[in-house]
Amino acid sequence: MKPGYKGIKRIFKATEFSIKGLKAAWKNEAAFRQEILLALILVPLALLMPIALLTKLILIGSLLLVLIVELINSAIEAVVDRIGNEHHELSGQAKDIGSSAVLLTLILALLTWLSVIVDFIIQG
Repeated sequence: MKPGYKGIKRIFKATEFSIKGLKAAWKNEAAFRQEILLALILVPLALLMPIALLTKLILIGSLLLVLIVELINSAIEAVVDRIGNEHHELSGQAKDIGSSAVLLTLILALLTWLSVIVDFIIQG
């Protein structure tokens, strides 16, 4: 078992570290800022749409998934950059794979939103 905080104090410290990570992503990652701004527009839109609650959750969940994967990608990039600046095939591969994960998540979100909108238009 790793040493550290226990009980409720561990939960508070974990929350503190998570908030610190969100601040770092906001400060250092342009893509994260862009995706947050997109979510700030689309989440209220999803909440205002006259659709089922579960469908709203799916729309919002697809946006949150983009943010989650972007954070993981940024963490991978930070670790790779920490190791060194010289070009290494595996470092580039790790960054490219992380970027591909973000791309696929963006595609999933786009397809989710388009499907809901098309279904809403067809159902009238």
